[in-house]
Amino acid sequence: MSVARLDRAAGEPLWKQLQGDLVRRLRSGEFDDAFPGELALVEEYSVSRHTVRQALGQLRTDGLIVAERGRQPRVAAAPEIRQPMGALYSLFSSVEESGLPQRSVVRALDVRADGVIAARLELEGSIPLLYLERLRYAGDEPLALDRVWLPATLAEPLLDADFTHTSLYNELSVRTGITLDHGREDIRAVNPTPAERTLLHCPPEAAAFSINRQGMSQNRPVEWRHTLVRGDRFGLSAEFSANTGYRLTPAPGGSALTQAW
Repeated sequence: MSVARLDRAAGEPLWKQLQGDLVRRLRSGEFDDAFPGELALVEEYSVSRHTVRQALGQLRTDGLIVAERGRQPRVAAAPEIRQPMGALYSLFSSVEESGLPQRSVVRALDVRADGVIAARLELEGSIPLLYLERLRYAGDEPLALDRVWLPATLAEPLLDADFTHTSLYNELSVRTGITLDHGREDIRAVNPTPAERTLLHCPPEAAAFSINRQGMSQNRPVEWRHTLVRGDRFGLSAEFSANTGYRLTPAPGGSALTQAW
């Protein structure tokens, strides 16, 4: 494919023009086999190495390439699992729909006290909480580390549930009659701790999504959840248009709560 000629007289900086042309070539599939190194791009575009590094830095920020010190850049792999954004959605169903087999390793299922979490559930600090911790797999590789707390007085029947291949909300509905109807979710990008990176098999350059969720039933907080999801295997998407603006899309197949995490 032809290399675009950069216009030094244009108002747009050279690095920005270079970045735009590299995106065009990336999307055409030109770099599927290999991404050129800095010196090759310097020669191709007749620009300085500093200009090339600025363009590559933006491609890294946008998640289009992966570049480590001393190594040639490479095209970033597309996430295996893509989830429509929404306050309540289903990781369980998203993995199933991706065609990957799903299972969980239950690391803890017990009753304990946690004053900080109790406060988030608007409870007294000494109130017993049911705690469930799972390492969630998609295919043969870990996808997420999932920790959830619920008031033990409501959720104690879950102690007998087998969470190796089922959703929490399904078991909660069947065993207790409680169905979550709304909630709040906060998502941010984080660098996993060394222990979390080892547990999730995260590549050295991969960040993760840190997701905090408060689930409600009839205006009562009944769930606090923290999930750490590998950023190299999971992506979020939303829809927008000039007419309707930004629209969060619930998980397909009806209410995400009936098939959720």
